[in-house]
Amino acid sequence: MSAALTWEQVAQRPKTMRPLLMAHRGAADDLPENTLAAFALALAQGADVLETDLRFTRDDALVLMHDATVERTTDGAGRMDAMTLAEIKRLRARRPYAAEFGDERVPTLEELLAFTSAPLALELKDARFANPADARRLVELLAKYGALARCAVVSFHLPLLQALKALAPSLPIGMITLSNPLPLFPTEFLGPLWPLVYLNPLYVWWARRLGKIVCPLDPAPEPRLRYYRRLGVSVLLTNHPAVTAQALQG
Repeated sequence: MSAALTWEQVAQRPKTMRPLLMAHRGAADDLPENTLAAFALALAQGADVLETDLRFTRDDALVLMHDATVERTTDGAGRMDAMTLAEIKRLRARRPYAAEFGDERVPTLEELLAFTSAPLALELKDARFANPADARRLVELLAKYGALARCAVVSFHLPLLQALKALAPSLPIGMITLSNPLPLFPTEFLGPLWPLVYLNPLYVWWARRLGKIVCPLDPAPEPRLRYYRRLGVSVLLTNHPAVTAQALQG
C-alpha cells in the first residue's frame, strides 16, 4: 500500500486482490513492539500498513504504547499517564518479559510520522481521546505532517472515535469488537475478532456492500488465509509480516 493510496481506495479494492498486510505493533514477533526498529523491519518484510497504539504521557505527549503500564515492554515500572515524556524516553524497550534489553526507546507518534510515510492505523488506548481538546492534539499533529489522508484511527470504544470524527470528518474511523457479529457500526473500518467471521460467514460480504473495510482481529492469520481470501477480506493483521507474506504466495 503506497502512501498515496487512501482508505477509501482500500474499500474499493476487488475481493480478488491480495489482502493488504497490517503489521500489528510492527514486526512484533521479531523485535520489541511499537518501536521504530519493529516498524522498519515490518516494512522490509512486506507490510503495507503499520498499526500502533496511542497513549498520553503526563505532560501531554502522544507515545506508542499498548499497555497502561510500562513493565511488560520496557525495563521500567509504573503507569504511563503518571510519567513525563522525559521519563518515558529513559526507558529501554524490550520484547515482552524478556531478560535482554537493546537500545530501542519508546517512540512518540511524531517520531513515527517523521520516520515513515507508510499508511498507519492508530489504536486509541487512552480515554483522554474522548476529550475534544485531547482529540484535537492528535488531529493537529496528523495535519502538521500531512498525514490525515494516510491514517485511520481505531478503537474498542466508539465515543473515542466519534470525538476524532467530529474534529476531522474525513478521517476514517474503525471499530474493533470482540462480540458483535454484525458489521453495522457507524465506521468505515471494522475489526471483528476472527471467530465472528465464522459465526457470520456473510460478515465481509455485508460490510463490502456497505462500503466498509474488514480486518479481522487475528495477529496470527496463517491458518485461516484461504478462508479470508475466499471471503474477500481487504486487510490482514499480522505479528509477523514475513511469515504472512510468504503464506499468501502459497
